[in-house]
Amino acid sequence: MIPFARPRIDQKIIDEVVATLQSGWITTGPRTKLFEERLAAYSGVPKVLCLNSATAGLELMLRWFGVKEGDEVIVPAYTYTATANVIIHCGAKPVFVDVNADDFNINIAAIQRAITPKTKAIMPVDFGGYPCDYDSINALVKQADVVKKFTPVTSEQKLLGRILILSDSAHSIGAKYKGRRTGSLTDVSVFSFHAVKNLVTAEGGAVALNLPEPFDNISIYQYLCIKSLHGQNKDALAKVQKGGWRYDIIEAGYKWNMPDIAAAIGLIELERYDSEQLPRRKQIVDLYNKLLSKYTWAQLPLCNNEKNNTESCYHLYPLRIKGVNETQRDKIMNEIFANDVTVNVHFMPVPMMTYYKQLGYDISKYPTAYLNYSCEISLPLYFDMTDEDVKVVVSAVVQAVNTVLKQQ
Repeated sequence: MIPFARPRIDQKIIDEVVATLQSGWITTGPRTKLFEERLAAYSGVPKVLCLNSATAGLELMLRWFGVKEGDEVIVPAYTYTATANVIIHCGAKPVFVDVNADDFNINIAAIQRAITPKTKAIMPVDFGGYPCDYDSINALVKQADVVKKFTPVTSEQKLLGRILILSDSAHSIGAKYKGRRTGSLTDVSVFSFHAVKNLVTAEGGAVALNLPEPFDNISIYQYLCIKSLHGQNKDALAKVQKGGWRYDIIEAGYKWNMPDIAAAIGLIELERYDSEQLPRRKQIVDLYNKLLSKYTWAQLPLCNNEKNNTESCYHLYPLRIKGVNETQRDKIMNEIFANDVTVNVHFMPVPMMTYYKQLGYDISKYPTAYLNYSCEISLPLYFDMTDEDVKVVVSAVVQAVNTVLKQQ
C-alpha cells in the first residue's frame, strides 16, 4: 500500500530526539529557542514564536489584534476548517470568498468586494505550498478607500491603522514569492509542522512576525510568549534558574507552547530542508507532471511562475480530472484505493461542512471553489517516495480514470 504521506524519521532524527530525552529537558527550552532563531533567519523575519500547532498561532494573533464578537475576518472558502474555526473561537464572523481557478488561492477582487467597516483581518491561505499574490493583497489594504472603512478599536488596531494580513502559511514554508520566502511576505505568517507537512515536528507550528514600524516585533514576541503560556511571565526554563522560581500571571492566557522534543525534530529537518527535502519533492512533482502530461483529462497543478519568480514548496500534488463531477471523482478515488494507493482531497470547502451550513453558509456562492474541489484528487507526495512508487500511483490513476470515464 502506498500511503498518502509519511514523515521522514531516520536515524539522525532519532538520535537528536534521544539526545533531548537524555538531556533531562523535554518541555519548552533551549532547543525550542534555537529552532525559533533558525526559523527567523531562514524566513528573513525579526522573530518567530514556536507553538504546539499552526491553529494556535492563528488564534493567538487574532486575539493579539483584538478580534472579537461583531468583527469580520475574510478567508478563502477553499481551505481547511482550522482557518475558519479560529475566527469562530474569537467570537467573530468568517467571511468566505471565492478562489482562483488556476492556483486555488484567494481571489483578490473577491476580497475587495467583501471588505466592510467590520473587517479586521484578511487570512490568505497558501494552498498546497503555492504563495498567494501578496503584493496585491498588501496593496489592497493600504488603498485610501479601504483604509477609510477600517474602524480600529484596540491599541494594536490603531497603531496598524488598517486591516491586518494574517497569512495561513501552513503549507508553504520554503516557498518563494518574487524571490522572497514565505514568512516575510506580509504582516504575520503562520507555519504548520504537523505530521503530514513538509517540515515535521510531529505536531507544531510557528508564528513569523513581520509587522511594520512602529511595531516592535521583539517586544511583541516577548508578550506572545506570555500569552501562549497561561499568561505566565516566566517559562519553565527561566523558573529553574537560581533564585528564579517566583513568577506572576498577568492575564488568563493559553497553553500553546512547543516542547523541546518537537523542536529537536524540527532542527534536523530545517537543517536539510533546502538541500534534501525541497529538491526531492520537486523531483517527484516533475515526474508526476512528465507522466501525466500526455493525458488530455489531466489538469496539472500550478507549482511555479517564472514571470514573477514564484515557486511552490511542493507540499501537495492537487491533480484535477477535467470534465468530471464530484460523484465521478469519488468513483475514481475508490478505484485508485482498490489498487492499494492512498489519495486524498484538498479540500472540501468549509461552507460545505455541516457546522458552517447550519450557520447559513452556502457553497453555491463560491462556484470556483466548488468546481476546483469537485474534480480534485491529491496524489501521494513525501520524501521517501521512490520513482517506482510515483509510476505505480500514476498507473492506478490512469486505470481508475479510464474505468470511470468508460461508464459515462
